Amino acid sequence: MNLRKRNKGTVEVNTSALNDIMFMLMLFFLLASAIVNPQVVKLLLPRSESGQQSSAQKTVTVSIDEKLNYFVEKQQVTLDNLKSTVETYQKASPDLTIVLYVARGVSIENTMQVFDVANQLKLKVVLAVEPKK
Repeated sequence: MNLRKRNKGTVEVNTSALNDIMFMLMLFFLLASAIVNPQVVKLLLPRSESGQQSSAQKTVTVSIDEKLNYFVEKQQVTLDNLKSTVETYQKASPDLTIVLYVARGVSIENTMQVFDVANQLKLKVVLAVEPKK
């Protein structure tokens, strides 16, 4: 009878090289996906069952130049006539928004006069700015 014990060898699977390769592949795909479309933002937009488009919000452009001339849709008006001119546009579209363009150097007091007219008519005002270059 042979009672000697056999020495069984241990089995090891070395995965450190595999982990390094998987990490490098993951890093490569993350960087590649960021470089391919850097300006893309994926959005899930809502859909309409009726298929009708909503009407765009009406805006009117009011401008003030360096000489403190007021313009409504490129037509020159005086400050006294500004309210009545904007009111005519408001009658056509009650949810009107004023887009205000102001030249550099125009004081805030002149800008606030347009805001006062908009507040009297209960309209929204958006101050247009020049984009960074």
